[in-house]
Amino acid sequence: MAGKLEVSFNSPQCGWMSIGFEDGSNEFHTTTAHAPYSNALSELLNTLTSLLDDSKADYSHTLKWNRDPEAFDFIFSRAGNDTSIEILEYPTEKRDPEKMETVYQFTGDARQIVEAFHETFQQLYDERNVDEFEDNWHQKFPLAEFEKLSSRLK
Repeated sequence: MAGKLEVSFNSPQCGWMSIGFEDGSNEFHTTTAHAPYSNALSELLNTLTSLLDDSKADYSHTLKWNRDPEAFDFIFSRAGNDTSIEILEYPTEKRDPEKMETVYQFTGDARQIVEAFHETFQQLYDERNVDEFEDNWHQKFPLAEFEKLSSRLK
């Protein structure tokens, strides 16, 4: 049985970032690129904020991200009290469904999932100047989206 979700996003280096997901039963680690999905971090934060919106009984969003040449779909879904993350990997950006592989799945409480992501974003935020986030990720830290999520968690 899966336990508590732990999410890690390591400091970016030269436009790449190592990310990981662990839950006691399963784990997945990879690197992701800052391009071509330059809004991936902002979109992820907005998706997490939406997962906490109780006015929507059901919610689903697919976040596209890549490693070059591999591509990923991060599917976030909430149906009632069940919230899930499914990570699909494709060998190329073409996202051929016949060559797709599910590399990670987790189902749990929406708030716990969002808090796991928030914790790693908080670390990125706290260390953004030391790690030269903007220079190394080739983008600004998504501060407005992070603040919105932080506020929603309070």
